[in-house]
Amino acid sequence: MAVTSLTASQASADDLDAEIKVDLEDATAISDRLYGLFYEDINHAADGGLYAELVQNRSFEFAPADNAAYDSLTAWAVDGAASVSDNSSLHENNVHYLTAEAGTTIVNAGYNSGMAFEAGKSYDFSVWARTGGAELTVQLLDADGAAVSDPVAITAGGGEWTQVEAALTATDSTIDGRLAVGTDAAADLDMVSLFPQDTWKGRENGLRPDLAQMIADLDPSFLRFPGGCLVNTGSFDPDSRQRFYNWKDTVGPVEQRKTNFNTWGYNQSYGLGYFEYFQFAEDIGAEPLPVVQAGVTGCGWNEVATPEQLDALVQDALDLIEFANGEVDTEWGAVRAEMGHPEPFGLESIGIGNEEPNSDGYAAHYPEFHAAIREAYPDIEIIANSGPDDQGPIFDRGWELAREYGADLVDEHYYNSPEWFFSNNERYDSYDRNGPHVFLGEYASQGNTWWNALSEASYLTGIERNGDVVDMASYAPLLSNIDYVDWAPDMIWFDNHQAVASTSYEVQKLFGTNAGDEVFASELEADPLEQPDIAGGIGLATWNTAASYDDVKVTAADGGSVLFEDDFSAGAEAWTPSGPGGTPTGTWEVVDGAYQQSAIVTDARSVAGEADWSNYTMEVKATKTAGDEGFLVMFGVEGSEDYYWWNLGGWGNTTSALEKASGGGKSTLVNHDTVIETGRTYDLRLEVRGRTITGFVDGEQVFSVVDEQRIEPLYQVVTRDEETGAVTLKVVNATGEPVRTDVELEGQKLHKTGEVTTLACDPGCDNILGEEPVLSPETERVRHLGNDFTYEFEPYSVTFIELRPTGRH
Repeated sequence: MAVTSLTASQASADDLDAEIKVDLEDATAISDRLYGLFYEDINHAADGGLYAELVQNRSFEFAPADNAAYDSLTAWAVDGAASVSDNSSLHENNVHYLTAEAGTTIVNAGYNSGMAFEAGKSYDFSVWARTGGAELTVQLLDADGAAVSDPVAITAGGGEWTQVEAALTATDSTIDGRLAVGTDAAADLDMVSLFPQDTWKGRENGLRPDLAQMIADLDPSFLRFPGGCLVNTGSFDPDSRQRFYNWKDTVGPVEQRKTNFNTWGYNQSYGLGYFEYFQFAEDIGAEPLPVVQAGVTGCGWNEVATPEQLDALVQDALDLIEFANGEVDTEWGAVRAEMGHPEPFGLESIGIGNEEPNSDGYAAHYPEFHAAIREAYPDIEIIANSGPDDQGPIFDRGWELAREYGADLVDEHYYNSPEWFFSNNERYDSYDRNGPHVFLGEYASQGNTWWNALSEASYLTGIERNGDVVDMASYAPLLSNIDYVDWAPDMIWFDNHQAVASTSYEVQKLFGTNAGDEVFASELEADPLEQPDIAGGIGLATWNTAASYDDVKVTAADGGSVLFEDDFSAGAEAWTPSGPGGTPTGTWEVVDGAYQQSAIVTDARSVAGEADWSNYTMEVKATKTAGDEGFLVMFGVEGSEDYYWWNLGGWGNTTSALEKASGGGKSTLVNHDTVIETGRTYDLRLEVRGRTITGFVDGEQVFSVVDEQRIEPLYQVVTRDEETGAVTLKVVNATGEPVRTDVELEGQKLHKTGEVTTLACDPGCDNILGEEPVLSPETERVRHLGNDFTYEFEPYSVTFIELRPTGRH
């Protein structure tokens, strides 16, 4: 840490680009648990990720119900004679096992390129075996079959299922390792396991230490789990392999846990289950925050629990609280104690459901959970949710329900473009301080570059400013195995032997480890950046729908000159089929003088026009011919990742919205309640004037909205840490130029030397797995600060200036 005065200056007032004034006598207390984490088993975040087990498909339970490519020997190679059986199994929840003949060797490939072994490190092997006294030979190999450990022989005697164990020490390092198990006699094998002895805090059935440490380094105040869509997907049939996530399946001895499909397209062993979640939260000093199934599915599923199933789900929620907090003489408290944790975990909050689009079902079921939990556990905080978007009828109804029943918090989720986050810094300024508070349970800018992270940092200044009504916030998702990606962006990327912090991770860590206890009143004066008129071409599109379009016309607003007109009588030469990333999707052709898209696929587009069109009216006739949704009418098209579209009959034909895509990330500008009938032709008209968009259906105006999304030159917030007294000015510069800023902090004398931490990079910067990170914080001691100074904030930067009051160190 160097001491410098180069970045602070005494510039004259007429050179300033911005001014920040802070009243250190006007402070508002903010939440002491503002920054936390959301962990979901997505992107192989558990098996093949945080869970340290190296063997994939250790219990031979993989099945096509998990993934169409799976079978009971997925990840295994057999040299000899062996088959999978389910007769007289190890446990009723673990029905399959391997029957191997004498002389057979089985080899497991693990995840990614294989298992990562480090020379000199030891690994704990175990297997449940039923033999007549067979000798098992266990060894670590590389992908070519060469030994990377000495062989270890184990006698597995007796005619009953018995667990046998051994330790293996790697003699060489490899990232494409294998585990080989051979037998000299007939043997039944199940739960073949290999763990590094070096797990997080040395726990058995433990966690991968590098990933666990990266998570712990974020200093989270809470840990939300297990989902996400993992919670509210799956069948309510307890015997289905595709059943919903039930916490009771995930506790007790690992060999007795009932494996299941994972909604993200793979198998979940439940080795990392509810006990391990609670234990991990405790280990990292975070409050556990479980989310339970609300009796109505979402995330592409559409089931509602019967009254009997709902009663069972409510009881499951009550039993979960007992598992976490109950005394050892209670039914579920005894299970926790038997697993090695007689002391309660101290659960204080519980979430009911996750992003349920069926607002009728959620509104019918939520009161049952609320009443039962309030009666049995009146001190437990109850969190309702507001659906999968930042606004709209589902969002509004979720909030109304929460207010009606007196929920403590409402869980909001949204994944939007960087421009949305830059533009919505003031979102929570007007929220009711007397109603339920906000839990921002899932959010991210749609990308992993520094531009995305910078937009999230700008948004967090608004979250901190409103830390009296936003109690908690957690970026999502947390983890992604680079070879098993279901969703991006993600905060931490990894493979079988390395991990990298994304640029968003660095922002989350900087804010999370410098969260204040109070926020000061402050004012920012800076010249706004100019906002151009909406400009771009046009497009026609569908989503899970077949549709026909005709009589497209684009007219300039100034005088009504025709910019474009097509009745498709001469074909569709003016149109270019397109899709995400510019790749054509769907089947576009002219049929009976109309332009039709006939494939039932997502995101099929065809575009036309010029990028410099602005201030125009677009008209089109549209007819839905088949499918689940309605139409997508595009305008302001600048490229495959940057456009507007009018989404009529979206979200399963439940609502309509005007959406904006920027860099591929979409955000909603306005909703309206139009739905689309199959076979009916609609006259659609869009008027684009400056940054105002107005939509008409059959001549009737259904919305008018101004695109007020804008990027300000600076975003800022100022907080104080009660323990140290430190005042921290947090500034985001979203422009490509340095911004010289006059800073005045009045009300308390501050030291003239402070600590400055900066994150800065070009907008496209990204920390890439396997490469040296391009973005990391730089901290220095800076002179000439104090209560009145001028600072030049770097382009595209996040800067924290920590100042201590005089008399404190």
